[in-house]
Amino acid sequence: MFIDTHIHESKYSLDSHVSLNEIVDRAKKIGLDGICITDHDDNQIRHVARALSKELGYLIIPGCEVLTYEGDIVVFGVDDLPEGKLHAAELISYVNAKGGVGISAHPFRNNNRGLGENIQRVQGLAGVEGFNGNTDLPSNLQACRLAGQLGLPIFGASDAHHVHEVGKYATYFACPITSEAEFIEAIKAGVTRPAICLDNGFTLLDYVRK
Repeated sequence: MFIDTHIHESKYSLDSHVSLNEIVDRAKKIGLDGICITDHDDNQIRHVARALSKELGYLIIPGCEVLTYEGDIVVFGVDDLPEGKLHAAELISYVNAKGGVGISAHPFRNNNRGLGENIQRVQGLAGVEGFNGNTDLPSNLQACRLAGQLGLPIFGASDAHHVHEVGKYATYFACPITSEAEFIEAIKAGVTRPAICLDNGFTLLDYVRK
């Protein structure tokens, strides 16, 4: 299954220009099997997303992109977000204790919002966005190399804020995913691979390992 694990919609991410329904329509059109809505420091969309997922019979997983003192982390499996800004290690500890997962978002993007080398000092990360659709290729490859050295799973995600960006990159799951719980368990199992959307569908990407 191919799932875009990092997308912003316009109601709760004010820098986004695409609605949830537009995201779903685009995702279906290009062959995504599911999407994740990860607004900035806000997961209020979760109720609507879950209801729409059930109505359409299409996988829509709510999460959140949380800015820590060290950089952004995409989290899943946590309905009640912690209050106030935390250090990355504190957020990961909180999320893991709730049974959720945290993924380092665009770690080497040049806007002071990525964990960068701090990934090496944050225990408990479930993976790293090695291919982020709004990050330049050298920075993405730098993330892939570090993740490979640390033995962390690598994810692909669009980080879409416009409809045409949805699915630029995605993450491949070898097992069927039909729920948030299965999605989180698959991430914990480390059986993901990044993929890119080309004219003929999605193609798995190789990356550098130590």
